[in-house]
Amino acid sequence: MQIPTFTVDAFTDRPFSGNPAAVCLLESDLNEDVHQKIATEMNLSETAFIRKLHPGDDFTKKNTNAVLTFVTLSGELKARRMEDHIVLDLPLYLTYPQLLQEVEDLIKAAIGDMVVQDLRYSPDTKKLLVRLSDAYERSVLEELQVNAQRFLSAEKTGKVKGLILTLKGNSSGKHKGHDFYSRYFAPWYGIPEDPVTGSAHAVLSSYWSEQLGKKEMLAFQCSRRGGELKISLRNDGRVDIAGQIAIVLKGNLTL
Repeated sequence: MQIPTFTVDAFTDRPFSGNPAAVCLLESDLNEDVHQKIATEMNLSETAFIRKLHPGDDFTKKNTNAVLTFVTLSGELKARRMEDHIVLDLPLYLTYPQLLQEVEDLIKAAIGDMVVQDLRYSPDTKKLLVRLSDAYERSVLEELQVNAQRFLSAEKTGKVKGLILTLKGNSSGKHKGHDFYSRYFAPWYGIPEDPVTGSAHAVLSSYWSEQLGKKEMLAFQCSRRGGELKISLRNDGRVDIAGQIAIVLKGNLTL
């Protein structure tokens, strides 16, 4: 069996940046064991399997109105094409003030003695949002050396499963145009640092929309690979998070 397979860098228009994922186009069902073996072989954090719902469906036909529904461990994820972007339809997660004393060791393990401007927690996602002082530049966040494995022993509440570091964007300078920046760490799930994270931006979108008074925003995740996300809050309590893609590899997987 030949399975058309692609490696796609998401939230970027340049190869070797953004969030890498494998995409496999299936003509028929495969059992879960084969899915897992393919994902292991691809050796990327995400492997998506797209299957035809009807025999007459054509993978090669461009349909800008098509909506793909992915079944994930976190529930259904819907994606659609909009011009040269792929748009993810995600729930918007609210954040609430978090007492520093409860997570002080975790924050110190992450950023040392850096100044924290705001601290929030998302109970729906178990993500802790740490906003660094507006006095810091983007380069400070990019160059910050983080040993995420230390988080596992430093987090004593048992309620944090993801750590977001975020910084307000600059209105001038080299990187003007981005409303906010972030980095995301989830060693509790075996992810020391995620290159670009849609689910974290479902939290960040809520927070920064409140802070900036905006529903349309442009964000940049400052991981080593880096990625840009276009954010649009909707009136139904959800958020559209869009990004470009770069296809860096295509071929056939032989079973």
